[in-house]
Amino acid sequence: MVIDDVRRIFEGTIGVLTPAKAQQLAKDMMEPGAAKEQIAKSAADLLDWSQSNRDRLSTFIRREISDQMKSVGVATQADLDSVKKRVRDLERAAGKTASGRKSSTRKSSAKKASARKAPARSTSSATGPASSG
Repeated sequence: MVIDDVRRIFEGTIGVLTPAKAQQLAKDMMEPGAAKEQIAKSAADLLDWSQSNRDRLSTFIRREISDQMKSVGVATQADLDSVKKRVRDLERAAGKTASGRKSSTRKSSAKKASARKAPARSTSSATGPASSG
């Protein structure tokens, strides 16, 4: 009986404690014939306690995962955002200093591409035997 009560308390702490479960748990923990107000207050206290424990557990888990990821060397979202910002800034700076060179480079590469002729394609590979499968 006591083990079951302890188990239900831990389930309420870790799991989602519904108002109905909290009410039943409060009834089970109170003396027989306890006032409804006292049971309702105990159930509300259990709900608050359960929620605060879930919040603390969630915070602990997030912090632990973050610490483990850092120890392995995985970049955080903040690290990635910082790198993205730096790349954008560098691209803007490079675009301002090399804007004249970019346009001339594009023209010359376009001329080279049109001057080159594509080699003739062989049709033998397209008409080869079909693979069985």
